[in-house]
Parts: sequence; C-alpha cells; structure tokens
Amino acid sequence: MKVLVDTCIWSYALRRVKTAPEHDLVVREFGQLIRDASVQMVGPIRQEILSGIRDHTQLLVLRDHLREFPDILITSDDHERAAEMFNKLRSKGIQGSNTDFLLCALSERIGIPIFTTDEYFALFKKHLPIKLHKARI
Repeated sequence: MKVLVDTCIWSYALRRVKTAPEHDLVVREFGQLIRDASVQMVGPIRQEILSGIRDHTQLLVLRDHLREFPDILITSDDHERAAEMFNKLRSKGIQGSNTDFLLCALSERIGIPIFTTDEYFALFKKHLPIKLHKARI
C-alpha cells in the first residue's frame, strides 16, 4: 500500500521535541510506512519540508535523504482538478491551501490515501472522493 504523506507528518518526525500526545503514534506509523517502502512524495511537499532550513549543510543532508522517496508525477489535469476542488469547497465556506487540494486531487486520481494530522482533511473528505490513512500502530 502506497501512502501520500503530508508535510505535517514529516514535521512531526523531524522535530526533536514532542509536541502532542499523538506524536509517538504518528511517528511510529510514519516509520513503519518508511520501512514498508510505502511513502510517496510530491514536489510541493518536498519544497515545504526543505523551506525554512537556515543551515545550508542541513538542507543538503535532508534533501539527499528525501531523494530516497519517489515522486508522484503531477499533471496539468491534477492542478485543474485541485482548482475545481478548491472552488467547490470554498463555495461551501471551507478553506484549504493549494497544496492540500493538490493532495486531494492525487488521492482521487490514483486512489492513494493521504496520511495527515491536519483535521481539515476529514472535513474535505465529507465533500470530496479522497482517502485518508489512519495510524495502524
């Protein structure tokens, strides 16, 4: 099973300090997905993970580690579908980022679940044909 991992999960795993009670569960599940070679990546998530790293050496080390995770190719159709999803939910008063809706478009097209701690995705799922990954551990 392949899983599209949202930036917030990567952030949990890369933090040195625990920030919430569910931290251990999320990090353990993420680690299992890595061991199972299930983690999928997209360029916008890669960019978000690498953005804001002040130390250039740390950036290069993390960049090289992230290259181990395959990218899902994003098409123009994916961007267009993400825009449709954004507009649909916005008309219902539901906000999300461009990256959020791109993940939703990919989840729909490929049938791949999204692993996230962002509660908005549960709301998106009520209106969009997406799959979400739940921690199994």
